Amino acid sequence: MSARSRDLPRRSCLSTPASSERFLAKAPTVPADMTFLDLEDSVAPLEKVAARAKAVDAIKNLDWDDRVLCVRVNAWDTKWTYGDVIEVVGGAGERLDEIMLPKVQTAAEVVALDLLLTQVEQNVGLPVGHIGIEAQIETTRGLINVDDICAASPRLEAIIFGPADFAASMEMPVLTGGVQIPEYPGDHFNYVFSRILMAGRANGLQVIDGPFLLVRDLDKLRDFAQRTRILGYDGKWALTPDQVQVLNEVYSPTQEQFDRAHAILEAYRKATEEQRQGAVMFGDEMIDEASRKMATKFVTRGLRAGLKRSEPA
Repeated sequence: MSARSRDLPRRSCLSTPASSERFLAKAPTVPADMTFLDLEDSVAPLEKVAARAKAVDAIKNLDWDDRVLCVRVNAWDTKWTYGDVIEVVGGAGERLDEIMLPKVQTAAEVVALDLLLTQVEQNVGLPVGHIGIEAQIETTRGLINVDDICAASPRLEAIIFGPADFAASMEMPVLTGGVQIPEYPGDHFNYVFSRILMAGRANGLQVIDGPFLLVRDLDKLRDFAQRTRILGYDGKWALTPDQVQVLNEVYSPTQEQFDRAHAILEAYRKATEEQRQGAVMFGDEMIDEASRKMATKFVTRGLRAGLKRSEPA
């Protein structure tokens, strides 16, 4: 795994087509937590090979600050995967944090990528294990095997839901993936969101929702992103700079939540260490060990987002 990137925030994950020099030049200026240079769906088949060198050049010569930097290669069922990995990882140097593998259906596909990465790292002088992996669940078979996929490699850092391909795999009667379906009385992806989240958390991974394709409707994006934020997702893909701004807000605790979480932790510490009590009243609420765990998660997310505790009034 990449020790640098494993615990960095991924509230907003900006997709950037590696075939477009204009978009590549713009990407470092967008304040996304994570940027991935895409060699897959956003790149035409005739441009895929040439896009590899453009991705390498961008990684080596642009200022990416301290964000997570990733390249999405093509899936194993294409003819480009091994070439993507060898050329990009072999040429990009240490600044590349991760490779994203799309359309993962079995744990064996992650293992194969892990083995290939090890050989490339050894041949170019990178520390073995330097490159992390992000895996996308985009098919019914991938969802069925998600537990094994999430446990397949110590390189894994994040698991991602791909709504459009998944909707096609399920043969849902929709033409736009990753958006609300007004005709359905509820959230048609709730089970999928929860299933992927449980598998990811059981294996210590960050869990990311995929793109919202109505790119100009930021209100609907905010509404839809609340679904996975409330479940516990770490972030979501962004397709535009405006979407990045919305997602950075949605997947961050508010200042009030961050301060309250700190106060809960402080009250619980005093109760257990000074008063030797396992539970104590915090205002109108009883807090205990479960409260400490929830508050710790809020503090961790807030620190990732750059929040600082407010000074006492």
